[in-house]
Amino acid sequence: MGPEGVPAAQEALLRRMYEVFSTDEREPFLERCLAPDVDWPNVLDGVRLHGREAVRAYWARQFAAGHPLVRLEGLRPDEDGEPVVATVRLGMRDASGDDRWAEETVEHVYRFDGDGLVTRMDVPVPRAARPLRGETAGLGA
Repeated sequence: MGPEGVPAAQEALLRRMYEVFSTDEREPFLERCLAPDVDWPNVLDGVRLHGREAVRAYWARQFAAGHPLVRLEGLRPDEDGEPVVATVRLGMRDASGDDRWAEETVEHVYRFDGDGLVTRMDVPVPRAARPLRGETAGLGA
């Protein structure tokens, strides 16, 4: 187990995934971290993606629009102990090459298969951003 109760293999995989997301290593690492039938959120459009190829295309679209950054700030087991919650800070590299980081953090929740690959990722809406009864929820990440 990792320092916060996260299995060591899952901790290592997630740490490496966040390290390579904003680099050219992202593409080859995709095969080693995501299950072939991974279920992934498309936060931009508010839909779910299915499979590595769909995630690959989504990431390519993100990088075509700009240079997104994601910095891992912590890992912990979810309340039921099975999924792993990553606390991350989102950012963007601007045209001058400077990294700009959001003040707030968001959470990414991961589920894994028996081979240790990510089978599902969710971006929960923070409690403060959840709509009141009768309002519709947007995806905030």
